[in-house]
Amino acid sequence: MSKTNIFVASFISTFVSFSSFSHQGGLNSEGCHNNKKTETYHCHKHNPDRREDGFRVVDGDTIHFDFDKVKVRFSGIDTPETNQICYQDDSPVRCGQIATEKLKEFIGDSLPVCKSEGEDIYGRVIAECFVNGESISKYLVRNGYAFAYREYSKKFIQDENYAKKNQLGFWNMEFEFPWDFRKK
Repeated sequence: MSKTNIFVASFISTFVSFSSFSHQGGLNSEGCHNNKKTETYHCHKHNPDRREDGFRVVDGDTIHFDFDKVKVRFSGIDTPETNQICYQDDSPVRCGQIATEKLKEFIGDSLPVCKSEGEDIYGRVIAECFVNGESISKYLVRNGYAFAYREYSKKFIQDENYAKKNQLGFWNMEFEFPWDFRKK
């Protein structure tokens, strides 16, 4: 692992461990607080999906820490876009929202720990993240709620094959791969 990757992984781990200290006492009803470090009063944009510790699930393969200051895209997987529709028994279902909900369910109240693998062109940390030692990406792909993103990694192909063979998650629906959907 390069020094940059170790640094980013260490930064995220340190942030995860100490994030609550930067916002002790939480936010008031307007989403504002006094920052004891800078001795300033400031407000955060209200987002009902953001937890008090500043963590939020953005979509099925992206999470944010520290009130959106640290953006993490899961490496090696891809999930349907938020507005993407799949079909189950000829009925439309919002598969992008399903992927997001499955991710939220898996994470629960935990705070993921991420191992950086670099950064993408959008400035997001590319990482594999874990909850209680279990890979979030492996869980999503193996249960059919994400796809192995073969263009960037071969790591989750066996998990995808398992989900496909057992018709789990999206493999039990008519779907378009997210990378094809985005090309439209």
